[in-house]
Amino acid sequence: MSEFEAEVKKAEQELNQSLIPVDSPEKVTDDEFLGDLKMQAQEYGQKIQDAAAKAKDFASDKFAVAGDKFKELSAKDPKELVEDAKEFARQKPGQTILISAAIGLIVGLILKSGRR
Repeated sequence: MSEFEAEVKKAEQELNQSLIPVDSPEKVTDDEFLGDLKMQAQEYGQKIQDAAAKAKDFASDKFAVAGDKFKELSAKDPKELVEDAKEFARQKPGQTILISAAIGLIVGLILKSGRR
């Protein structure tokens, strides 16, 4: 018998010794530790379900707002959009510069990652 086979048999014997038959009177019925784990798992499961429901509601609200904005923009004439952008730039030049810089940064990162 090889060393490997001997180790396998030893492991099987240890496993069989540590197992408690289901019908055994030594059966542990209410393990406090397992009960706490089960209760915590149920609490975390409920928290995850609540968070998922909130995320779904938030996403559907934002999707509805985005859909409304898209409909609003698609109804406008392109010349109106350009005029609106110019008016916004006149009223808020600092914010316009920041938005332009952010868009440039994002486009640059996209183009840079595309070259790799």
